[in-house]
Amino acid sequence: MSQVKKTAGQGAQLLTDVGPVIAFILVYNIGRNFAGDQAIYWATGVFMAGVAMALGYAGVVQKRFPPMLVVSAVIVMSFGGMTIYLQDPIFVYIKPTIINLLYSFAILGSFAFGFNVWKALFGSVFTLPERIWWILAVRWALFFQILALINEFLWRHINDSVVVESARWFPQLAWSESLWANGKLGIMALTFVFALANIPIALRHQTDDDDANADEAAPDNA
Repeated sequence: MSQVKKTAGQGAQLLTDVGPVIAFILVYNIGRNFAGDQAIYWATGVFMAGVAMALGYAGVVQKRFPPMLVVSAVIVMSFGGMTIYLQDPIFVYIKPTIINLLYSFAILGSFAFGFNVWKALFGSVFTLPERIWWILAVRWALFFQILALINEFLWRHINDSVVVESARWFPQLAWSESLWANGKLGIMALTFVFALANIPIALRHQTDDDDANADEAAPDNA
């Protein structure tokens, strides 16, 4: 029974993670057929509602507010609100860049204080030697920077919106807003693959608490 509850909880967590993005993509693509350029604003509103529901689920059902979800919610509401109020999609275009860079800088910045925020977030999932936590943290910090770079590359070359040509990195490249919006599916897939790629090192070094403390003082080959 406990395993069933755990599986159900993981499924619900996955839904809160990807649900708002899926809703955004669906509403955007449906909206393009009858609302044209206004579809981005409808999709943004639905995305904001989805994030709010995810936050509510975390508070009511899980009895906690995951820090990454809270940070994302604040940025989503701020930039999404400006997008709708000002009728300017630039804010929703750059939102993923801001979120990913904030995650990356939070991870790297924690190192300056001798603290590993990645371990603090996921230490309840794995018991690992300190060195492995630092490796995972650096990997994810760099990955978030890559995601930010991908988003910048995609939105800067949109040619059927308010993006000015001077924002493009490569003047010869241009695509529709739909590519940026639907590209979120690719970003989700890339994130999922990256997460899976990091599971083996975690499983290989998974230890008991006492073993983890002992391993911190001993050399270990990842």
